[in-house]
Amino acid sequence: MRQIALPLSAASDSPSRIVVGSANAGVVDALLEPARWPFHTAILSGPPRSGKSLLARWFAGSGAGDAIDDAHAVAEDVLFHRWNRAQESGRPLLLVADRPFAAGPPADDAGAVWRVRLPDLSSRLGAALDLAIGEPDDAMLADLIEVHAEMRGLVLDHSATHYLAGRCERSHLGVERVVAAVDRLSLERKAAPTLAIWRDALNETKAGGSTM
Repeated sequence: MRQIALPLSAASDSPSRIVVGSANAGVVDALLEPARWPFHTAILSGPPRSGKSLLARWFAGSGAGDAIDDAHAVAEDVLFHRWNRAQESGRPLLLVADRPFAAGPPADDAGAVWRVRLPDLSSRLGAALDLAIGEPDDAMLADLIEVHAEMRGLVLDHSATHYLAGRCERSHLGVERVVAAVDRLSLERKAAPTLAIWRDALNETKAGGSTM
């Protein structure tokens, strides 16, 4: 499993590294080769807490190009200006959105995809490289659990991460929630994380169920 080191950050909720696995390896590979992007532009989307902003920060920090986080919330004329600037300068532009982009006028599926009202901008963004983060497999879940535990100063051995990875909600957000539950229960009980705490944390986050 690859990992990408991030610069030290003052933000307490920001990890020191990005886990690269089944869910995002293709995205990372594409970010390493921005010269291949059509019209110097890529749009990155993915599930909540999947590391979209971290990847954008790493991409921009590496000097490979510019990044706009929460692009779906940015004024369309501003995005159009930034797209034009990318064409003029040849400097890659990464747009990060909370859902995949879809060209065309706003429709009933607006909640599932990101659409823009400016036809010219819509057609241009529709030609951009589409990058999407998926859901992690067991190996990546285990590494994500380690990262979140490390952020909280929580000591979890290999047996703990293996147990939790095989039973927690199979999502980036699910990992974050179960590690938070383990941490809180350990503090409340003034005890190191044990099998009983792992089980209770899984039950609390409604991730244990029939897999227990």
